[in-house]
Amino acid sequence: MKSPIPFCSRLTSNEQLLWIDKLSNLLPEETIRPYSELSDLERHAVDFAIVANPDPKELLTLPNLIWVQSVWAGVERMLEELPNVSFNIARMVDPNLSKTMSEAVLSWVLYLHRDMPAYLKQQQKAEWHQHFVAQPEEVQIGVLGLGELGQVCAKRLKDNYFRVSGWSRSQKELEGIECYSGEEGLDSILSQSDIIVILLPSTPSTKELINLETVKKMKPGAQIINFGRGPIIDEDALLYGLNTGLIKHAVLDVFNREPLPRSHAFWTYPSITVLPHISAPTNPDTASVIVANNIRAYRNLNMLPECVDVKKGY
Repeated sequence: MKSPIPFCSRLTSNEQLLWIDKLSNLLPEETIRPYSELSDLERHAVDFAIVANPDPKELLTLPNLIWVQSVWAGVERMLEELPNVSFNIARMVDPNLSKTMSEAVLSWVLYLHRDMPAYLKQQQKAEWHQHFVAQPEEVQIGVLGLGELGQVCAKRLKDNYFRVSGWSRSQKELEGIECYSGEEGLDSILSQSDIIVILLPSTPSTKELINLETVKKMKPGAQIINFGRGPIIDEDALLYGLNTGLIKHAVLDVFNREPLPRSHAFWTYPSITVLPHISAPTNPDTASVIVANNIRAYRNLNMLPECVDVKKGY
């Protein structure tokens, strides 16, 4: 007899039920229930679970857990809260997510490229003034992070005529895109880029990658978009860059603490655009299909999906 599949999350009840309903419709042969509804005997029999920002205490009560399937792409918090994790973690890899993220990256690159923050300030002052717009071919975009999301975003920017380069932990090769890696490569891309797009995961090696030292290496007047993770940017270093003119504007969708506290300086800083973590939300419809396929592959073929390298953090 199959053990029920627990759905472990810190979502609201309605959000959790939405996921369970969609997954149950795609997997009628399975029983998917909230973790809280499983008996101790059922928890002991569980060998895999579906998770969305789970409470680590719940996962630790599943002694025979082999793997978990996250419905989100980011699993950094799980790795941080379970540093000695003994089971495999599969994050959500959804082609639809790459498409959504590339749309967001292009939108906000255009927002900065066409100087929309300046026009917003002018509207507040009832000022009528037109600004010169450079051609996209004259604008250098640096993409930090060339994983699945980063590669799609870099290609979409290139397709819209921007000059694009990319940086990653290990050297990558992308047609028509100059790729960098390592410390020297980071210095090069920062010094050349008019707009820097951050799409890196949060790992020990990326924490405060954008710090006082790297801010000073940026092209004067550069602009930043952070769609990766909040800890990648040292907040004090960012404010230093903005206050000194080293950085012209920052679009931030991710933060050290979310929701961003109402008292945080970013809310009212004139050269910062605050977004409520909206760049690439998981689509429950497409993600549920991927989860269902992964579960069937495990049940029928004893095959796990690609799992996170715990040491690398992604």
